[in-house]
Amino acid sequence: MEYRDLYNFDRTLVGKKILKGEAIPENNYIMMVVIFIENDNHQFLIQKRSSDKGGKWATTGGHPKSGESSLEGIKKEVKEELGIDIKEPILFKQASGKDTLCDLYYVKQNIDINKIKIQKEELDEVKWATKEQITSLMNEKEFNKGHYMMFNDCLEYLSKI
Repeated sequence: MEYRDLYNFDRTLVGKKILKGEAIPENNYIMMVVIFIENDNHQFLIQKRSSDKGGKWATTGGHPKSGESSLEGIKKEVKEELGIDIKEPILFKQASGKDTLCDLYYVKQNIDINKIKIQKEELDEVKWATKEQITSLMNEKEFNKGHYMMFNDCLEYLSKI
């Protein structure tokens, strides 16, 4: 049983939590975290979700469990889904949706693809991809649209640093 904390729009905790999968009460939000991992070759680590999870390519992300901060949540997601530890990521954008608050992270880290241990229940495959390859996957409707929009936020952030 996995619980998620509920937040107000201003990102303060409501003091209540819900079970994963339960409806989010009106005027409440849950947290989502996403990370963009780039290597020295300007490639991004992407993962193909298992068929029962949509089967599309995306970046690593998920929801922090109750009691976890956004940063703890993204580190946990990377560890669970890819079996790797990441350096300290940079929080570069905070966004919101209908009932979700989203923290976008970036880290530059070279990771040996052969040392990744994917979580079989969640993922089928991982690979390094250039921004052009990711755009091509999106055009072929093989990349998660929401993650692609966030990827463009990441590219905008990187163009400014």
